[in-house]
Amino acid sequence: MANSFPYAGGGRPGSYQRRNVDPFAAIRRNHRIKVPQVRVISPEGKQLGVLDTPKAINLALENGLDLVEVAPNATPPVCRIMDFGKYVYEEQKKHTHSKSTASKIKEIEFSARIAENDFFTKLRHAEQFLSHGNKVKLRLKFRGREMAHTEIGFNVMKRAVIELAGMGHPDADPKLIGRNIHVMLSPLPVNKRKPKFHVPGEDDIEEDDEAPENVSSPAEA
Repeated sequence: MANSFPYAGGGRPGSYQRRNVDPFAAIRRNHRIKVPQVRVISPEGKQLGVLDTPKAINLALENGLDLVEVAPNATPPVCRIMDFGKYVYEEQKKHTHSKSTASKIKEIEFSARIAENDFFTKLRHAEQFLSHGNKVKLRLKFRGREMAHTEIGFNVMKRAVIELAGMGHPDADPKLIGRNIHVMLSPLPVNKRKPKFHVPGEDDIEEDDEAPENVSSPAEA
């Protein structure tokens, strides 16, 4: 009977190739370790010396753990006895948290005729978000007849970008979309950040871990 499954090799046009998306699949452990001897590290980090691989595997399994290859290019390869499932869980947890933090966007809203003190308060909030590694979206909303003088709004946004240059850089020039001007700021590397308005630890805004932050004053609501 002919095989009804698509051919999985050779990269032939129209062929189906299963892609392994598990980043931990390449890590050899237990009976997948084929070299005759390995250098073994205990769960506590203690050097156990060079052992025959079958003996090292049995030592790990007897303790309900796994023998995991951590330095495959060493001679002999270095393996550690550990709970591999727990290790994978912790690594995935760290990756998820890192990804969530990196993708967080905070929003600061301005108005075309914003008062000077409100303007600097918003810059302080923007600097705080940038100091935490968040991207910051600056948005200026025109009201009523203010659309007849959009240059006023652009001047406010350009000034804000200049004032925040010590903490973040614009991904693109400010753009008018509908009745709003938008510009996205990305944080500078930590060692290059120079806050002008925000003192770390002083009057920090409590951040919502899930929703974007929209900072606006009562007068602009």
